[in-house]
Amino acid sequence: MKVVGLSGSVAGSQTVTTMREVEKEIGRSYGTDVQFELLDLRDLKVEPSDGRNFHEYEGDTLKVATALAEADAVVIATPIFQGSIPGVLKNVLDLLPEDGLRNKAVGIIANAGSPRFFLAAEYQLKPVLAAMKAKIVTNCAFIEAQEIYRTEIIEDETKHRIDQVARETVDLARYLQLKEG
Repeated sequence: MKVVGLSGSVAGSQTVTTMREVEKEIGRSYGTDVQFELLDLRDLKVEPSDGRNFHEYEGDTLKVATALAEADAVVIATPIFQGSIPGVLKNVLDLLPEDGLRNKAVGIIANAGSPRFFLAAEYQLKPVLAAMKAKIVTNCAFIEAQEIYRTEIIEDETKHRIDQVARETVDLARYLQLKEG
C-alpha cells in the first residue's frame, strides 16, 4: 500500500513537522507493509492548473499529480491562512480530474495560529475532497501553532491526534481495498 503525505504550503515548517510525525507513526504501526512518500510543496515547483489532463504537465507538477493519482491513501497537512486553505494546496487538487480521489482514503491535519480557525478544514477542504469522490477520514487533527516549537511537536496529545489520523487513514484504505477486491 502506498500513502502520500501532502504538505500543503510553500511557507513555514509546521505542516512538514506534522507530516514527519505521520511518517513515523505509519512506520511504527505498519512497518514495510505501507510505503510513505512525502510531497513537500516548499521543495517543488508546481505550475498553475489550467485545465489540462495532469499527464500533460512536466517536472514537479507531473510528479505531484501522478503521486496523488496512484496513491492508495493521502494525508494532507495544511495551514489555515485567513480562515482558509492556501491557494497552492487548492491548485494541486485542481490538477487532478474531478473524480481524481475516487475511493481514496484521505486524512486531514490542519494547523493554525488561533483556535478560532478549527473548522476551516471542515468548511474549506472537506467539500473539495468530497467533490473529488475521496473517502474522508471522519476526524481531522487540528493543531495550534503553540503545540509545535520550531520543528518539534511539544505536546503528547498533539502527537496522539496526528497518529490517530495516520492510522485511521491507512485502516480506511485497507478496508476500501478489501471491499473492492
